[in-house]
Order: sequence, then structure tokens, then C-alpha cells
Amino acid sequence: MKKKLAIIGASDFQNPLILKAKELGYETHVFAWKCGDIGEKTADYFYPVSITEQEQILEMCRKIAPDGVTTIGTDLGMVTAVYVANGLGLSANSIECEYRASNKYAMRQCFKEQGVSVPEFYVTDGQMNMEQIRQMSFPVIVKPTDRSGSRAIMKVTRTEELKDAVEAACRVSFEKRAIVEGLIEGKEYSCECISYKGEHKALAITEKMTTGEPHYIETGHIEPAEFSSVTMKMSVLEEVFKALDALGVQYGASHTEFRVSESGKVGIIEIGARMGGDCIGSHLVPLSTGYDFMKMVIHTAVGEKPDMNRISEGGVSRIQFLLKDEDYRKFQKVQKEHPECIKEVSHIDLDLSKPVVDSSSRYGFYIMKFRDKREMEGIFHDGEKQ
Repeated sequence: MKKKLAIIGASDFQNPLILKAKELGYETHVFAWKCGDIGEKTADYFYPVSITEQEQILEMCRKIAPDGVTTIGTDLGMVTAVYVANGLGLSANSIECEYRASNKYAMRQCFKEQGVSVPEFYVTDGQMNMEQIRQMSFPVIVKPTDRSGSRAIMKVTRTEELKDAVEAACRVSFEKRAIVEGLIEGKEYSCECISYKGEHKALAITEKMTTGEPHYIETGHIEPAEFSSVTMKMSVLEEVFKALDALGVQYGASHTEFRVSESGKVGIIEIGARMGGDCIGSHLVPLSTGYDFMKMVIHTAVGEKPDMNRISEGGVSRIQFLLKDEDYRKFQKVQKEHPECIKEVSHIDLDLSKPVVDSSSRYGFYIMKFRDKREMEGIFHDGEKQ
């Protein structure tokens, strides 16, 4: 009998998972709000149910009897996937683990209790703890407790800016709360891992490029990231695994964002107990390492040990986002002069009248693969990195 996989979400970012599951012989059952997303067509069975309707999806899955439940690149979808998987007795992290991984305040509390280094932090709804927050050492970072994609993230340097930043974060938060925390200094990276029965395997470390302060919107990602020494990389992995253990991550993909200061101190920003968004897990990891990351995610979701065999030769992979007209001109130049390097191009909507305010409002992206860093840097010069 054909195995079944329930997938939460049907967007462009979920479609690679749907296609991979079908390629592996799974019957795909996809749940999402009906809005014309590509997964509505590529799924074997599509159910027009919002991904927030946990109880309804659980009851439907009791009848479908899937072998696993999963999603990629979305905290909101993963909360439901974990809830449904636990309700069905399938392989998954605990509901408590997923709550800690999807709520930034709960995550900081957990890290503090488990001895993972954290900056000073407070939670607020715009009223509570505001006097304590005003006494913090500035600058601080303000962000919603339960959103991703750079939504309403703001670096605040003065007390006078605090009220507006907190209100903006609370507005987009599902629970209407914001976390205010001390600034973690250093260059930003992420670590992409797969876990099975509590054993973690680092697949790739990703270099992140952003617009910088005050909003830190991602402009691109590169794999693999380079460190000054093997010792530095080992220090990174030690801190990442310590943080994963603190959250209680046992199964599946994880995406750990962190900074490394000039002195070599590793500071964990946050962890998603799911594959990284921005095509990091679905595209960059396979291109740079040769690992079939999505296959690993499916295997752990159905209770199988992930396949660590490489399916292709690695290299250097990069995703570049379009945030302004200059980015689009650069894309056209690369497409004309180095078409062999481009592996995928998204739909591009270059409407410059709509400002880019977070990751969801970027105009599009393109993904590339290079033989090595030297080839990449011949096309993208260091001075262009942000």
C-alpha cells in the first residue's frame, strides 16, 4: 500500500516538499487556505482548510491515516504539523518543544534556564514591563514574539523610539506581544541541521546578508560560510547543539540563526525547529552539500532514520533577493553573462511603488550555484554585500 504524507501549506515554498514526496512514492495530502497556490494543483489531494485549524486538520487526518505530517520553512505551519503528528502518535517533536521554538520569549526563557547565553530581555504588550525596558542599555532589538520573515523587527537606539517600535511589533504579533532584548553583536549566520532521536547533524552553515539596521531584511544567503579556523566552527556547532538540546529538538530539520563577534563569541539569535525559509533548506543546502535535505525531512516525519548519502556534487550556492531596481539590473547582467550559474528564478514583481518592508514584500529572487567561492566572487564582489 502506498505511504501517505500530510503536508501543511501549499505555497511556492512548500511545493518542493510536495514534489519530493511524490518523487519518493508518497501520496500527498495538502492542507491550506484556498487561494490559488501552486500546491493546490501539485498535491494528490488538496483540502481547503486554513493551516491554523489544528483540530479540523487532526480530525481529517484521523480518516486519512498518514504515515507522517510535516511542512518546511514556516513556524505557523510547523506548529500545526507538530500538533497533528502528536495527536496521531507519529514521529515529531513535542508540542512544548515547538512552542518554545516558535515563540521568541519562551525560547529566551528556555535558553536562560538551560545555560545558553542570552542577552537581557523582556516581553511586553505595550504596557507591562515598559519601565524596566526603558532602563535597558541601548541599542535594543524589538520584534514580535511569534512571527518570522523579518516582520516588524527594529533596532532602537533611543528611548524616544521605543514606543512606536513596540506598538508596530505588537500589531503584527498573533498574541499581540513584543520581545525587547539586548543587541547581539557580530556577523550573522545560520546553521542547518537534521535531528533524529535527539542526535543532531549539521548539514551546512549559511552566511546571511541583510539590509542592516534598523530592520535587518535578508538580501541574500551564501553556502558554505567560511570561518577563520576549524576551532571556531566547532565552537559554533557546540553552541548550536546545546541550544537545540535546551529546546528539546528530537526530530526533523532546524534552522539556527546566530552571530559571531570579532572576539569569537557565539550568540544564538533564535531557532526554528523546521527547515530554514528563503529556499535555504530546500535549495541552497542540496546545491552546496549534495545532501537531499527534503528527503531527510520526510524520512524523520515518518519515523525513519535520515539518508545521509550525497546525491550530487556540492559547491557554493547563493540566493539573491530583489529589493531595488539596482538588484534587478544585476540579475539581468548575471542572466546574460553567466546563465549556467542560475538554477532557479522566482516570479519577479518589480513594483517599485511598493516599498520592501520585510521578507514577504521583496520583489523576487534567483538562485545560483558556483564551483567555488572564487568563481562566485568574480560575479558578486565583496563591496556589493550588505
